[in-house]
Amino acid sequence: MLVALLAVAIGATILSGLVTIYYDVPRQMGQEFRSYGANLLLVSANTDALKAESVSHVRSIIPSGKLVGLTPFRYETIKINNQPFMAAGTDFGEVQKTSPYWLVSGDYPKTDGEVLVGQTVANAVALSTGAKVALNGVASDGKAFSEQFTVSGIVQTGGSEEECVYLTLPKLESLMKNSGALDVAECSVSASGKELENIANTISANVDGINPRLVKRLAKSEGTVLTKLQSLVYIVTLVVLILTMVCVATTMMAVVAERRQEIGLEKSLGASNQSIVCEFLGEGLFLGALGGVLGVVLGFAFAQAVSINVFTRSISFQPLLVPITIVVSVAITGLACLLPVRSATEVDPALVLKGE
Repeated sequence: MLVALLAVAIGATILSGLVTIYYDVPRQMGQEFRSYGANLLLVSANTDALKAESVSHVRSIIPSGKLVGLTPFRYETIKINNQPFMAAGTDFGEVQKTSPYWLVSGDYPKTDGEVLVGQTVANAVALSTGAKVALNGVASDGKAFSEQFTVSGIVQTGGSEEECVYLTLPKLESLMKNSGALDVAECSVSASGKELENIANTISANVDGINPRLVKRLAKSEGTVLTKLQSLVYIVTLVVLILTMVCVATTMMAVVAERRQEIGLEKSLGASNQSIVCEFLGEGLFLGALGGVLGVVLGFAFAQAVSINVFTRSISFQPLLVPITIVVSVAITGLACLLPVRSATEVDPALVLKGE
């Protein structure tokens, strides 16, 4: 009986643990994929610039629990030592949310007097962290400007981001003598591919002048990986439940074989087949319930260990899994006991008690 209890407990542990992972994997994988950058871009739906108030409206549309970050960008041409470069005005707090893959040597700018320089720009004009750099250009009113900044850090991404000089959006607007105009906004949304499409459609229908575009390589890859992982969890859980059923059935058959004389004695004293069925089935269902309770506790510990080792994040407990695990364990044990119970009812007292 201890072997049967162990089999049920192990099966319930795997069931509870894998189902917990099954439901928590989308959240965990979503957080992992957010480290690769934004999955939704906001661009102008016409030839006009993207309006800052429209982007603010989008922030109110996306559910707060789904929005990881929303980073506005405005690009202008400036010069450093008479060499033309691209200056990007942005919100550095949001950049760290939507683009955590940026490798910054130094610090992100904390004041309007600091800039973040791409590695390509730094190599071209020999800049390093802490150096002073003068940005020159022509404002929208036609007047030239020249202002000195401190390089707070050098950014490396391996992409086009290294070709820009980054400063705070208000400071760039001050230099260009206009405000409220953006070129693009990057959104990082923790949502599945279908949810992301629905959010994009909602933005398109409710916000004028904005054309939301999905970063399909991220959205599609995330959906593909999640589907494969969830399918794998489903298959493994099914196989484990079948093996648990076989193990319990085999063990209970051994129990019935060991207790054949006891069953024969009970029958000779007037026990009916129904009472024999109730006895063995009751034992099996009790083992299933007890194994299910143990499985809930051990399953959560198992899921927590997997989540921490794979995703380096703790997993959330699913209270609904407690009754589900217990019910499934009882059902699996009940099914596994059907054949042994039938074997018990076929015991012939005259044969098993012969010679006693």
